[in-house]
Amino acid sequence: MKGSVTRFAILLRGVNVGGITVKMADLRAVLQGLGLQAVRTLLASGNAVVTSDLEPVVLKASVEQALRTEFGYEAWVIVLPMTRVAELADAVPYAADDPAVHAYVTFSSDPGVLDELVGLGAAAGQEQVRLGAEAVAWTARKGLTLDSTLSKATGKPRYKSATTTRNLRTLHKIVDAG
Repeated sequence: MKGSVTRFAILLRGVNVGGITVKMADLRAVLQGLGLQAVRTLLASGNAVVTSDLEPVVLKASVEQALRTEFGYEAWVIVLPMTRVAELADAVPYAADDPAVHAYVTFSSDPGVLDELVGLGAAAGQEQVRLGAEAVAWTARKGLTLDSTLSKATGKPRYKSATTTRNLRTLHKIVDAG
């Protein structure tokens, strides 16, 4: 289904960790092969900015299928218009350069899943702020990210297909690339 031409961020889940390697040049080629325009990849953690006239849900399904076919892994992505990514980044109340803590944003393609994660975080006393239906900002003390409630939860199979997390510095780089 075609819509208006929009600049999108595509955030891949779980690449270049746990044995799943996707070179950004290869990712760019796959995205260009889908007919996406002005494709730009950022960092090695699976971030792309593209221009497309596809509706977000169609773009998401197309990218996931192409990644599964090309790279042979269970691919999941979050697709958001760049204008929304910029709004979410601006809404994060934490500093990107705090020497004591890391600031993160967890994105979800399923608001119900994000509701569950926010509830888990709240029950554990996790520092967090809901940014909207698709994102929650949170912090973790440096060196303790993997021990944080939201980090542990998003690693569970229940949440893998609908979430991905970016640190705030990376999110700013994605916005700048848009």
